[in-house]
Formats: sequence, structure tokens, C-alpha cells
Amino acid sequence: MDKFIPVNEPNIEKSDIQSVLKVLKSGWISAEGNNVKLFEEKFSKFIGHKYGITVSNGTAALEVAIQSLNLPKDSEVIIPNFTIFSNAIACLKNNLKIKPIDCNKFDWNMNIELILKNITAKTKLIIATHIYNYPIQIEKLVKICKQKKIILMEDAAENFGQVNKDKKYGSFGDISTYSFYANKQITTGEGGMITTNSKNLYKKACNLRNLSFGKIDRFNHDDISSNYRMSNIQATLGLSQLKRIDNIVKKRHLIGRQYHKYLSSNKNIFIPNPTNNNLKNIYWVIGILILNTKLNMNAKYVMKKLKEKNIGTRPFFWPMHRQKMLKKMSFYNSKKFPNSDYISKYGFYLPSSLNLTKNKIKYISECVNEIISK
Repeated sequence: MDKFIPVNEPNIEKSDIQSVLKVLKSGWISAEGNNVKLFEEKFSKFIGHKYGITVSNGTAALEVAIQSLNLPKDSEVIIPNFTIFSNAIACLKNNLKIKPIDCNKFDWNMNIELILKNITAKTKLIIATHIYNYPIQIEKLVKICKQKKIILMEDAAENFGQVNKDKKYGSFGDISTYSFYANKQITTGEGGMITTNSKNLYKKACNLRNLSFGKIDRFNHDDISSNYRMSNIQATLGLSQLKRIDNIVKKRHLIGRQYHKYLSSNKNIFIPNPTNNNLKNIYWVIGILILNTKLNMNAKYVMKKLKEKNIGTRPFFWPMHRQKMLKKMSFYNSKKFPNSDYISKYGFYLPSSLNLTKNKIKYISECVNEIISK
């Protein structure tokens, strides 16, 4: 391929551009525009929650959602050890103690048995983050949280649009968060959302994302909070993209199945199947894992070789226990996270843009098979 294939390109169609232009011409470009509220309503209805709260990005969604819970200082929060750093940031900013849990080697989500072993009387919240491909076993977590009286937060940023028995992921959490970054299922450039069935959490989150303006005297603020509002321009783009979410998910599945067809016969690597224990793979990213360590190559080596062939890639998440700033804290002690260590060293993901052609997928796969071979 003469032209570089990026790991992701945003899916912007003519209808998106026309919608945004219309709003620009109207002059309603800030958070005061009508499409912000409309986006919240349509999004939460799609998920199956009563309320939606737009915010400026996915990290803001986590921070506001956690702050709205008003948990006691130093409460324990169970989070994935293998995830984006935002999960940890949101907890630490709210004076909470994180308890990271290692992932499974082949679905990359938190290990449910390890979650059970790490619950204590101080555990007040579990952040159930769906990682990359398969959803976490959310129904098991719902039962655990009900039995233990623990709040369940679903971080559904990576699997928006995925369905479990006609119920959308994101609808299982007491409160749930989403991201609309450029590489997500739908994008607003930057942006995020919180959904919940709780009217109290909804009101609290609305205030926290908007500087907690006073109810009587506007500029006499009620709480320490931030300006995490979403603009009407972003909401308009989100509304336009939301209309085709079902087609976007179908396209993701198609791209993933094509990669699987070309790569699954390579015994030196692992690529997730289209389904796993009746759970459908969302293929948000096309993640692969080097299995044959005797080849003396890690993800960085393969990614460098693919770049030479004009193929963009991204490394897997850097696990929490390897984060330099978290090493200074006492969350880990002598704990081991073997699966997080392994997949962060040997895992990476391939281009997954919705506009990928079959020829490009075939070319990328051939290059992977050529590089990762005996």
C-alpha cells in the first residue's frame, strides 16, 4: 500500500456536516442550544435509562458520575487493572481508594472471581469497564452488587450499541458513562455522556458538570465542580450519528469477521472470535495478541514493522500497576497482575475504521501473518 492506513478515521457523513452547518448558521453553538437536551433524551432512551447528562469527554463523565455518588472519603472502588487511566483518575480526584483487578488473558475484562475475593466492607463501588471486544459478564456483577449492596457503574465507552438479550449495555449500571471521542462508535469529536434511572443522581450530575450554579443566586455556587458542558455543535453531530448506530455496529462486526477469517489460522497469535460464550464481539478495535513468545518479538517490534508497511497500530493499555505515578501510592504492595503484564507487552490493535475496504483488511492481515511467523 502506497498510502498510509491509519488505525482509525472518524466516520463523518454528508448528513453530519449538513446538520452541524445548520446549527452554526443558527447561532446556537453553546451548551444552551436545544440539541443538547434532545441528544440526552434520545441517547438515554436508546440505552434504556431515564436520564442522560452530556459532558465534555469520557473522563469528565467518569469524574462527574463518581462525584455525584457522594461516597465517603477513602471508600474502596474496584476498577480494572487493564484499562484507560481515566478510571483511576476519576477515583483519586474524588478521594477514593482504587483496588485494581487483573484481567482474563483472552477476553481482557476483569476476572469476576478476583473481584469477589477483593470485596471488603469498605468496597462501595465497582466500575465495570467493557474492554475492546467482549462485554464483561455484567449480569454476574449485577447479582454481586445487589447481594453486597455495592453501587455498579458501567463504563460502556467501548461497547456502545452492544446488546445483551435485547438489553443495551450501559443499562445495567446504577449509573453509566460513555465517550464520543473520534474513535468511538459515534463521535462528537470530544464529548461524553452519563445515564441513570436515578432522578437524584441526574440532578446532582447536571449541577456538577455546570459549575453548580446557585438555585437562588446564580453566582453563589452550591458545590466544588467544573465546567464540563457539551456544546450544541457537538450534540448536533452526536444526534446525527446516533441515527445510524445500528448500521455502525453491523459494520464493526463485518470488519472484525473479515480480520478473523484471515488471521485466525495463524497459531502464533490470538484474535478474538466473533462470539464468546454467547457474547457477541463488538470489535471496537481489532486487538491481537502474540502467543508464541519463542519468536522473540513483542508488540512494539511488530508495530514498528507494520509501520514500515504503511499500517498504523496502537499498543494495548498500559496497566495500572505499571503507571509511574500510581507506584508512589500503596494500592499494590506485592500484588501480581500476570495477565495485564502479558497482554500489555504482547497486545496491540490494527486499523478498524468503518471505511476499511476488504482489500485493505486482506493486505493488513497478510502483513501481520508475514511478520509474526516461524
